[in-house]
Amino acid sequence: MTESTPISKLPVAIIGSGPVGLAAAAHVIARDMEPLVFEAGATPAAAVSAWGHIGLFSPWKYNIDQAARTLLEQAQWVEPNGDYLPTGAELVAEYLTPLAATPQLSNAIRTQTRVIAVSRVGKDRTRTLGRGDTPFLVRTQNERGSIEDHVVRAVIDASGTWETPNPLGQAGLPAIGEPEARAAGLVTSPLPDVLGRDRAQFAGRHTLVVGAGHSAANTLLALGELREAEPSTRISWAIRGTDPASVYGGGDQDGLPARGALGTRLRNLVEAGVIEVHTSVTITNVSNANPTSTSATESTSELTVTGTTRAGAVTLDVDRVVPTTGFRPDLSFLREIRVDLDPIAEAPTGLGPLIDPEFHSCGTVAPHGARLLAHPEKDFYIAGMKSYGRAPTFLMATGYEQVRSIVAAIAGDQEAAERVELVLPETGVCSADIGSSCDAPSVGAVTADSSGCCEPAPAVEAAEPESCCGEAGQPVSIGIPTGLEHGRSAHQEAQ
Repeated sequence: MTESTPISKLPVAIIGSGPVGLAAAAHVIARDMEPLVFEAGATPAAAVSAWGHIGLFSPWKYNIDQAARTLLEQAQWVEPNGDYLPTGAELVAEYLTPLAATPQLSNAIRTQTRVIAVSRVGKDRTRTLGRGDTPFLVRTQNERGSIEDHVVRAVIDASGTWETPNPLGQAGLPAIGEPEARAAGLVTSPLPDVLGRDRAQFAGRHTLVVGAGHSAANTLLALGELREAEPSTRISWAIRGTDPASVYGGGDQDGLPARGALGTRLRNLVEAGVIEVHTSVTITNVSNANPTSTSATESTSELTVTGTTRAGAVTLDVDRVVPTTGFRPDLSFLREIRVDLDPIAEAPTGLGPLIDPEFHSCGTVAPHGARLLAHPEKDFYIAGMKSYGRAPTFLMATGYEQVRSIVAAIAGDQEAAERVELVLPETGVCSADIGSSCDAPSVGAVTADSSGCCEPAPAVEAAEPESCCGEAGQPVSIGIPTGLEHGRSAHQEAQ
């Protein structure tokens, strides 16, 4: 591209090559535009590969974007069995890797290339005149440290939140000593492979899992299985709530059997005493348990975790801490872009009130596209998990609908951008077991004129049900009722 290249001929930059980022690229290609995908990891979908050992709650038929399917079918791809529940590794191997390898996408993806800044050519965020007609400047840094500037017509930030987990401490801040413990590897990734590549870190040791979501449940279950083979393995679980029942789900009442079984198994381990639960815990300090001692009589644990509870202070000597406390968006490289974010959720302002975790779960969020995701910066969008800011639950299918609408808007097809084509799930069950996306069976296409819940089009006027999905998807009565508007806050108040 040269300085004289018309802006309409420039590529569309996509940050991140996870499911939503690659779907965005597929839609860009379908609109006869050129995608340019930047991936910080060594391979496409590197973040998904990091939790590849985790299984999704939803079958294949709800995990594939239509534009991506079209590209794959042209490459003679064989679609997996639609009713099979894949793991993250299978999602990568059987869908995302073949998609990234299609002729249309393979040359468009730059791996080991991190976006470190987004701006407008010749304009910082304070310059307004002619801004909307000025190309974007995307600055990247590769694994060798080389910096390169790219000029593009639009930017879709689908970089996700995997690399920016929430801290362990109170008030949204790291506990004292937490950064050092993370740097030393004693506070692990949010979803370590307990039974696989990370087994040596946990076998025969004492692990503290912090958090009360599906990530916590999966890690606790894996540790329970490890303990059967390594009886000296100890498991502690710290939550801020007063009761771990919110993680158990609906058991055999759950709309997704895989999720119900997850909670039932976890409850059994807790009731059997395999997992020691600490409730109402606020972690204040994480420190090396024995920084200088060589005495065999002192604790051999590597970390001392200190916190407060309703009953007073608590101290736990452990070897590893697994932080399953959720995620937050990295906004640092968007300093020169005019973004409009909700002050609570750090999501686009139009979307923020719809996804505030105090009042909504993914089953109650209306389908949405470019209009709600727009920022003051023309042709800049945040999509995918990152678009939900600090909200913990996100539908993979929602991300596919987001980028379909966004790409239509970038291409100038406003009618298609405004049209809502999302097929919503019956219940807003939380994802893949990572607490950062959701997938579940659908009940019908939703139109732009519908209520934004789960009613099949056309919308039928009826009394407002407790469940956003009406009678088709009854909310569970145990745990976080993810089909209920205000479900989280109602559950917390009940405690």
